[in-house]
Amino acid sequence: WYQRRVREKSVIDMLIDTGGCKLGILDRSTCLSLYSRGLVYLCVPVLDADLIIVPPLENFVMNRVMGDYFENLLYKIFVSIDEHTKVGDLAAVLEVDVELVKNAISMYIRLGFAKKKNKEKLDLHESWAGYVTESSNASEDMSSFAAPLERAEAEEIFDSKEPPVVDKIALLKQPSEEGYSKRIAFLFDSTLTAFLMMGNLSPGLKTHAVTMFEVGKLSDESLDSFITELGKVTDTAEGEAKRYFDHAFTLRDTIQFLRYNPAIDPAGVGAGVDLLRCESLNSLDASTCSRVLNKNYTLLISMAPLSNEVRTVSSSSPYHIGPPVPEVNSVWLKMWMYHVTGCGPVSFLLTKGARLLHLPPELYPYDRLMITTWGHESTIVNTSNVLMALNEALSHSSVLLQAYSKRNEAEIVYVTFPFDKPEETNDSAEEGASKKLDLINHPALKKLSEFVDFEHSCGYITFINSSKEFSDRQDESPPICSSNIDVESFDDWKILDMYFGVPLFGPEVNKHTCDLLLSRKLCSEESLVALTDSHRKLVLYLLDFIAEYQIVPMAEAEDDYCGPGDSKSFVCQQMPGINLPPVPYPTRNLMFSATALTEITV
Repeated sequence: WYQRRVREKSVIDMLIDTGGCKLGILDRSTCLSLYSRGLVYLCVPVLDADLIIVPPLENFVMNRVMGDYFENLLYKIFVSIDEHTKVGDLAAVLEVDVELVKNAISMYIRLGFAKKKNKEKLDLHESWAGYVTESSNASEDMSSFAAPLERAEAEEIFDSKEPPVVDKIALLKQPSEEGYSKRIAFLFDSTLTAFLMMGNLSPGLKTHAVTMFEVGKLSDESLDSFITELGKVTDTAEGEAKRYFDHAFTLRDTIQFLRYNPAIDPAGVGAGVDLLRCESLNSLDASTCSRVLNKNYTLLISMAPLSNEVRTVSSSSPYHIGPPVPEVNSVWLKMWMYHVTGCGPVSFLLTKGARLLHLPPELYPYDRLMITTWGHESTIVNTSNVLMALNEALSHSSVLLQAYSKRNEAEIVYVTFPFDKPEETNDSAEEGASKKLDLINHPALKKLSEFVDFEHSCGYITFINSSKEFSDRQDESPPICSSNIDVESFDDWKILDMYFGVPLFGPEVNKHTCDLLLSRKLCSEESLVALTDSHRKLVLYLLDFIAEYQIVPMAEAEDDYCGPGDSKSFVCQQMPGINLPPVPYPTRNLMFSATALTEITV
């Protein structure tokens, strides 16, 4: 006992004189005794040259505190860190003081959420023999050495004759950064993580889903185990739960299709894939997001559809196959499509604060209506009780109110693009009435193709048939069409919406889109350059339309962003990861009916 106290006093004296030292050079039992009485504390040293791994999170719980600077920094590091970037370089990319970054990473390691990838030279006191092996990571073992104290008294630990041996050589190999190349980023939103969490799809899947949500990233190194868990999902669900299973299947197929596929990598060599959550990227400021994406990725591919609540990533460098700006993923795109094509369901775009005392006569023939509040997903409601829900929504948001069906469910068809090459059809009315018509020859699509480059982008267009003659299908799922479809008449079919990216909601449409990425060489350098140029033109068309139907012209807001000589140059010049202004609320009440868009008074 006396000798132990002498050793403890000498350790404390040394710590007072030197300010701290490495745990491994001290006697283990002495350190345990001091730690159990709260006389010393531990921290994990992190160096500028260290490489850090963030494995899938286990037992992670975070109660977020809004406005906490250090917590915000922790999440920014989560989504930005990778095992090929040194800590000092990460601090430079984030433009944050390197000591703050090292303190945050030290906390990660101490809590077990991260670990060092690089092996450390072990120069240990003999009392540590058997507790740390040459193949293990010293900082990980040192940071967790006190864990047994939470389960037993220090004296019980001292008497232990069979100390545990930590050997994780498979996970902690010496890194080789030679030959490391940029990857492909697949962008998803929180809806996908919710599907993976809620479905009870696989026992090990929830750990990866929590990592995707909290970290905001699942790196290529973790995808093998993730794909294995997705492969354990069985297709036994029905009804609403089937959505969860379908997303799991298509996500697995999409990852396997994109990973190390030379035809998808613009460099032509095949690249790894990281999964990135859009909301986590939004937590970074515009310039930081741009630096992170340009440093690590050669191509961005978005899932489709992304939630209306998400601010999409705007980027022309690296190239982006997905919605180019947030406005393209908003209600404004619908109204613009209806306007330029003269085709769409009866729609009312109502401003925040408006109030309806009765339904517009144009909606009387319909039994069900679609309500889309600003920045949220659409809901289908019965016409008989829509006014209460509509006016409640209008008290806090702008709302898009649309005709949905006259009886039972509307018929929905998804048409992917680039379009398959159709056979030529006769335009005469007599022949058109006697033979089937190919939906991709719809006049509205031909008109829309004058503004949207369907040849170099991928996604899908939703058509809706709300006609009274539609047969009963109330208990059936809406059909998913990933190629050509024949219809009796174009008049019954209206464009409902359009989304850019790779669809995940159905296996058939997902497979067809992936096939198009290959057959049309959409990821080649030539195609991506053409896509970037056409997306800029689409953005200009859309912003001009929004400005035309705003009381306050958007140009006034754009003045803060644009460069000299081009009133819209902020779109063209700031697309690499910029923070565009929020998607503007409508300031005029608009109605689309028949083929015309008009301003109305309510």
